[in-house]
Amino acid sequence: MDLLDTLTAKGLRGEVPTREEALAVLATTDDELLDVVAAAGKVRRRWFGRRVKLNYLVNLKSGLCPEDCSYCSQRLGSKAEILKYTWLKPEQAADAARAGVAGGAKRVCLVASGRGPTDRDIDRVTDTMAAIKDADPEVEICVCLGLLSDNQAERLKAAGADAYNHNLNTSENTYGTITKTHTYADRVDTVQKAHGAGLSACSGLIAGMGETDEDLVDVVFALRELGSDSVPVNFLIPFEGTPLAKEWNLTPQRCLRILAMVRFVNPDTEVRIAGGREVHLRSMQPLGLHIANSIFLGDYLTSEGQAGQADLDMIKDAGFEVEGAGEATLPRHRADVAEAAAAAGSCGSAASACGSGGGCGPCGGHSHGAPEAAPATEGTDDGPREDLVKVRRRGAGTELAPNA
Repeated sequence: MDLLDTLTAKGLRGEVPTREEALAVLATTDDELLDVVAAAGKVRRRWFGRRVKLNYLVNLKSGLCPEDCSYCSQRLGSKAEILKYTWLKPEQAADAARAGVAGGAKRVCLVASGRGPTDRDIDRVTDTMAAIKDADPEVEICVCLGLLSDNQAERLKAAGADAYNHNLNTSENTYGTITKTHTYADRVDTVQKAHGAGLSACSGLIAGMGETDEDLVDVVFALRELGSDSVPVNFLIPFEGTPLAKEWNLTPQRCLRILAMVRFVNPDTEVRIAGGREVHLRSMQPLGLHIANSIFLGDYLTSEGQAGQADLDMIKDAGFEVEGAGEATLPRHRADVAEAAAAAGSCGSAASACGSGGGCGPCGGHSHGAPEAAPATEGTDDGPREDLVKVRRRGAGTELAPNA
């Protein structure tokens, strides 16, 4: 039985491949790409059918972050020309969330830049969640506020949060080359705190930062061991004005192989195509839907996404359907464990089966007449499309309507 047959059989049974098999996926050739996608697609359909979960980002506080994450446009010392504003009022955030829900989003992700929240920040987010839930009690809320202190996860859970996002981003071995102001262990600790409080753990990675295949496999297996229910896969958006501005290392084919590897390692887990989808997958985005079962609708924290209606058209044209509010995202066996953990308020060990500084991963509208940031230098016909990076100039924090 060849590699893809083995991976498909394991994925259909919910089994995890070996590290060697995961590395072999990343080493496949472009000639084998459609076979890789087809194999990962069988696993995706086994656990998630043809449903696509839509998530919508609301950037509660933009820029001015004291952390030095090299990939982030909001980092300390960033020269990226992004929007900078302090906390949105609860009603402003609720208005932005409503636009996403109206477009079909099932989950709203509330994100704020910074090292971690103060108790006053937790109060602000609590008020914001109440405003959102008042408008739509069924909407899922994922909170992303950076490193958590003791009892903060419990407060968010009690206030109505469903999930907490904190990405590992890259392997433990290379984390120190990306960020100096906090550690990989700090991030693991926050995921464990959130999980221990009964929050669904949302934790993922960023590809394209110069990492090796071994780094990618390391972080994906680490996420599996942490029991992440949702794994956002971000593809680096190389913002001008950040240390990684010149890191254009990804092709659409490479992105699809990375997504497939993540799917094989996490066969029954929500895999989300997050930041950089439009920049790096480009016209091959629909193929990504055959592997991942979740995307962000519209814009990201500090960068423009694809037009919301274009996302919806893409899903329909590719033969998929938007996951409804009443549908469970996770397969029943995983949902049962997650619900039991939430009821108990604890997950047990970090490696149990349940299951950025700030950042839902992406640093991130399209709006008719909205000003755009100056494009980066255009690549050659065979090179990266650097001109596709556009700084967000609409939505929450602006006078321009959000792009849902």
